[in-house]
Amino acid sequence: MPPTRAELLQGTLDLLILKTLAASPLHGYAIARRIQQCSADALVVEEGSLYPALYRMEGKGWIAGEWGKSDNNRRVRLYSLTAAGRGQLEEETAMWERLQCAITAVLRTA
Repeated sequence: MPPTRAELLQGTLDLLILKTLAASPLHGYAIARRIQQCSADALVVEEGSLYPALYRMEGKGWIAGEWGKSDNNRRVRLYSLTAAGRGQLEEETAMWERLQCAITAVLRTA
C-alpha cells in the first residue's frame, strides 16, 4: 500500500526547511526531495509553497542563498543555514516539541 501523503501543518514548513539545511547547503528542488524522502513520501512540498518560504526566510536572515552548480552542472541557488537560522531552528524545534506533547496529551485523555 503506498504511503498516505499528509498536508503540512501551518507553520511547519519553516521548521522542515531549517532542519533540512542544517545538514548541508541545498538548492530548492533538493530541499523538497529531501523532505519527501525523509518522510517516506508522506510530505510533499510544492514549489508554490517552497520558494516563497525560501525567499521569506532569506529576507529574515535565517538562510543565505548563493548561486552555484548542481550535481548535473546546472546553475542553481544554493541555500545554507545562517547563525540566526540555527537559533530559529532551536526555537521552532522547542515549539514543535511542546505542541506535540500537548496534542498527545489531549489524544490520550479525550
